[in-house]
Amino acid sequence: MEKFMLLFRGSDVYQPDQPPEALQALKQQLIHWLTDLSQKGLHVASEPFETTGKQIWGAKKTVTDGPFGETREIVGGCTIVRAKDIHEAVEIAKSCPILESNANVEVRPIQKM
Repeated sequence: MEKFMLLFRGSDVYQPDQPPEALQALKQQLIHWLTDLSQKGLHVASEPFETTGKQIWGAKKTVTDGPFGETREIVGGCTIVRAKDIHEAVEIAKSCPILESNANVEVRPIQKM
C-alpha cells in the first residue's frame, strides 16, 4: 500500500461567527472517522495545525509571519493514510466529515525516498 497525505483547508466552523459547539461537534466527528480508519489499518498519523506560524523565503532566508491569505486557503491540519492508489485515497478523503463544513481536502501521494 502507498501513503497519501490529506491536507485540510478552510471550514465554516472556524469562522468567527460560529458557535464553539460547532467546532467541538466537528472534532468529535473527526475522532470517530480517524478511529474507524485506524481500525481498518489505513491511518498513519494526523496533526491539527495552529493558526499562526512563520515562513522562510528564498536564498536570503527571509522570515515572515504567516500564514496569511484567504481563510479557505490556510492549511488547518493533515492526515496520512494508506491506500492502494490515489483513487482509493480520494475515496477515503471523501468520507472525511470536515467536508460537511464546506472545507477542502487535498490528496497528495507521498514519494518513497
